[in-house]
Amino acid sequence: MIRSHVLICGGTGCTSSGSARLHTRLEEEIKAKGLENEVKVVQTGCFGLCALGPIMIVYPDGTFYSMVKEEDLAEIVEEHLLKGRPVDRLVYKDKAEEAPAAEEETYSLNDTAFYKKQMRVALRNCGVIDPEIIDEYIAMDGYKALGKVLTEMTPEDVIQTMLDSGLRGRGGAGFPTGMKWKFARASVSDKKFVCCNADEGDPGAFMDRSVLEGDPHAVIEAMAIAAYAIGADQGYVYIRAEYPIAVKRLSIAIQQAREYGLLGKDIFGTGFNFDLDIRLGAGAFVCGEETALMTSIEGKRGEPRPRPPFPAVKGLFAQPTVLNNVETYANIPQIILKGVDWFRSIGTEKSKGTKVFALGGKITNTGLVEVPMGTPLRTIIEEIGGGIPNGKKFKAAQTGGPSGGCIPVEHLDVPIDYDNLIAIGSMMGSGGLIVMDEDNCMVDIAKFFLEFTVDESCGKCTPCRIGTRRLLEMLTKITDGKATLEDLDKMEELCHYIKENSLCGLGQTAPNPVLSTLQYFRDEYVAHIVDKTCPAGVCKNLLKYSVVSDKCFGCGMCMRACPASAIYVTDYTAPGKKKPAVAIDTDKCVKCGACIGTCKFNAIIKK
Repeated sequence: MIRSHVLICGGTGCTSSGSARLHTRLEEEIKAKGLENEVKVVQTGCFGLCALGPIMIVYPDGTFYSMVKEEDLAEIVEEHLLKGRPVDRLVYKDKAEEAPAAEEETYSLNDTAFYKKQMRVALRNCGVIDPEIIDEYIAMDGYKALGKVLTEMTPEDVIQTMLDSGLRGRGGAGFPTGMKWKFARASVSDKKFVCCNADEGDPGAFMDRSVLEGDPHAVIEAMAIAAYAIGADQGYVYIRAEYPIAVKRLSIAIQQAREYGLLGKDIFGTGFNFDLDIRLGAGAFVCGEETALMTSIEGKRGEPRPRPPFPAVKGLFAQPTVLNNVETYANIPQIILKGVDWFRSIGTEKSKGTKVFALGGKITNTGLVEVPMGTPLRTIIEEIGGGIPNGKKFKAAQTGGPSGGCIPVEHLDVPIDYDNLIAIGSMMGSGGLIVMDEDNCMVDIAKFFLEFTVDESCGKCTPCRIGTRRLLEMLTKITDGKATLEDLDKMEELCHYIKENSLCGLGQTAPNPVLSTLQYFRDEYVAHIVDKTCPAGVCKNLLKYSVVSDKCFGCGMCMRACPASAIYVTDYTAPGKKKPAVAIDTDKCVKCGACIGTCKFNAIIKK
């Protein structure tokens, strides 16, 4: 009889840290102790605390081990699984303040400050079930919502439920899900489609990938519900080929659903037919735009189409189509089962439910978080995220990826929802949240995102193809110290032109990082232009390296590290030092920073 379950994260983050090897080795150690009939090892999806991987949780006590190494496994099996004594040195210690202190206390995942303010709806099964076993999903009420819909509700009932719930699309602009389904239902056609956007091309975003890796059946079930609501019998999941684990688990889940009669003909004996296929994307960011995605599924070059007509009227293969992203679908079974009132009780007046964020950048707890809409950014960064590491000060947070904007410290307490973010010059987007500290240059950040959008522009429309490139040239001119204040006005004017005239969302939102940094960090732009300095010390062409002579011991380490032979010995010997100090020839210096990295006395500075 199984008395203990050991859950090991099998998400991409922990897999890259070696969790697959841990799984194999742990089973070997368990077998060596004769515990194979008492202890079961389960591979799950992402737990969320990606910075602490590989992660292992032992149930029923819920002991949470982090950063586990292969050499730790024998001790865990001997002490914990055999003798019942958790290995304290490997247990994550960040527990909730109100948890009682006791020598024998173990620490569970729910005790952590990271989880205290979270509410998992879309991620409810991630880190809980084995995503490759359909029976585990069914044990968590899986496919119960589909059964209810097919046997107790009409398509109109389902659509009204979505409308009443207030669920908005989690992939970008937040269009009401029920409204999209209603339009598709009203379109007359003998063929309709349901599509899932799992392309997720934003830098730093990995929410949809984690849902598909940890709970793929939730998306399959929701797509079947959407198909019933609009009258479709075929669906497609468009997923990045760079997500091999997600593709594998989704493929397994689809096959299992077919074998159980949950996809295919006459589902639940109701006469409803629906099947699902996967289409791999080649990594084009523009294919995250709905019409470009559908064009790509059709086998053509992924370029956006003018709207109207909208996809609900004329979408995939020119037929009425519903397209939602992974996170949107992951909410739907729970809304059907728990009801509209339950879902509407979460979030704000105009933004219901929860939102998943991929928390990255200059933050202690890098990972995946899900919080109720309306949660202040400060709560996410300081309480859930653990604050800025190394004693640095928070400077800004970028939400919405290349389509979003930078939120400064004065807006840290703004409740996060669709409308509030737009009001302060950013947007929700798919949910990437990149934190920046005082060492980040905001001009450089804007340039980084512009470089991305320039590379990813499909080139179909002139405002995006040419406009973003001109915008990037202006930003480069600023970071090189060659711009004038008049260039700022020209740049701002160009931003508005691109927003108003681009064909699709990629071009229309591309200027957002520039506009938001101009709004909140204009002084940094002025410093680059007028003072020819980068306040954060990031923009290479504006930096100057120098030696503080009185700190220099003349050890010569920096001279040996310099690839340009730009460091030379001076005639000056600092008081108390035995060797002459060195200096840097700024004409020869290539500003690589090698000298700073080798100096043990902090005698070299850049400014």
